[in-house]
Formats: sequence, structure tokens, C-alpha cells
Amino acid sequence: MKLVKAEKTQLEKIVAISKRAFETDVTVGGTVGDYPPEYDSIIWHEQMLNEGHLFQVIVEGKIIGGAILFLSQNEESLYIGRIFIDSLYHKKGYGVALMKLVESTYPNVKEIKLDTPIWNIRTNAFYKKLGYIEMKQKDGFSFYQKNLK
Repeated sequence: MKLVKAEKTQLEKIVAISKRAFETDVTVGGTVGDYPPEYDSIIWHEQMLNEGHLFQVIVEGKIIGGAILFLSQNEESLYIGRIFIDSLYHKKGYGVALMKLVESTYPNVKEIKLDTPIWNIRTNAFYKKLGYIEMKQKDGFSFYQKNLK
């Protein structure tokens, strides 16, 4: 698995993968239409690409997912805005592999933060399994942190 900066030529593919990934949330407590903001927007993903936050996940030459990552200026804190794996590849270990890859990609990062909807039993269990600690719940979201150093 490789995590590389997204390419403009791949935006449509990345957005299609985002749609397939997040639209499966209805199977884990979500309601139709309750998706992350702009999850299906090419314009928004292009903005994330232009700002250097959009990454593509590649396995055996195929894009199977994406990540939106925000590294602090001092490079000691990383906020995971979003990760997603194409629903065609769910339940195959790619999500765990992606999180481990994100954690190891930034050697100076001391902490990683993220949030996920409280209702999403799949993602809450996933982050806890990976050692993320729930710091608080607010406005329908669980906020997690993992200290790396």
C-alpha cells in the first residue's frame, strides 16, 4: 500500500470512491443523506488537493481509497479529516493498513487527532481497536486522539 499526494487527473475516481465508501454508512447506524460534508464534491476535493491535504491510497497500482490530512505547522500534530476505502475493498484489512501507514508517514508527529459521528459504530470501534482514545463527545461527534511519542 502507498499513500501519495492525489493527482488532479484522479479527482473523479477519488470522489467516486468517497461516495461508495461513505454511502455504506447506512449499514452502521447512519441515515440516507447523513454523509460527511462535500464527500461527493469534485470542487471540494480539488480544493483539498490544491491545499496539499488530499492523498490517494494505492494498492497494486489501483486507487482504492483516499485520505484528507492536516499537518500542523510545527509538524508535531496531525488531524485526520477523513479516510476512506472503496466499499469494494471493505473488510479486507485495508483500513487498518492505511491508518498504520498514516501513523508512520510523519516521523515528527507526536499526536494524531480525528473525529467521527457518535452513531457510526463501525468507525468508533475501528479507532478504539487502533489505540485511539475518545477524548470527548460533542455535537454528535466522538473526538479521538492517539499519542505516538
